[in-house]
Amino acid sequence: MDDLFPETRERLVLASGAVLLGGFAKAEAQTLLRAVEDVVRQAPFRQYGTAGGGVMAAGMTACGPYGWVSDRHGYRYVRIDPLTGRPWPELPDAFVALAGRAAQAAGHGRFVPQCGLINRYMPGAGMGLHQDRDERNMEAPVVSVSLGLSALFLWGGMDRRDSCLRVPLHHGDVVVWGGSSRCRFHGVLPVRPAPPVEGLDCRYNLTFRAVD
Repeated sequence: MDDLFPETRERLVLASGAVLLGGFAKAEAQTLLRAVEDVVRQAPFRQYGTAGGGVMAAGMTACGPYGWVSDRHGYRYVRIDPLTGRPWPELPDAFVALAGRAAQAAGHGRFVPQCGLINRYMPGAGMGLHQDRDERNMEAPVVSVSLGLSALFLWGGMDRRDSCLRVPLHHGDVVVWGGSSRCRFHGVLPVRPAPPVEGLDCRYNLTFRAVD
């Protein structure tokens, strides 16, 4: 794998249609974290199983008209939270506004998310290379926000075997990808233990997507 450790990364192009916006969400991190807490009170974190019988390392929950779930039947979007039996919590206004601004800043125009997926990575948790292909709307970008502990983001190609960049993601960073990069493989190396960041001893990843 190739390492990518830029010293100045306010706007770093990873590939056509894919941009890292360094520190883009940092100023509003506390507002976003309060919104996360509100969502989690209504839809607690859970660890999903996989189609292959494993268990995902990250804790997950969601908000918006759709939530994303995983089990032995595969990966899919659903309108009802299988844990609570209720609709998913509404997307907080702060989430919608940030996602829209980030998409525009990355050159993707107007973006209104229909799903806010919240992943919680405790130290030692990561996520293997995968593609986001469960959405019916593949024209809209994916907007991914990092809060808390830093992590190494794996940015690959259109084939799982392609070499990956390892991109450091820090508190407040936002990555947006769409267009020809919409279905690139990506993942997260296991998060390393570190001193808390703004009181967080874990990493939150907020991922915003348009589903249909």
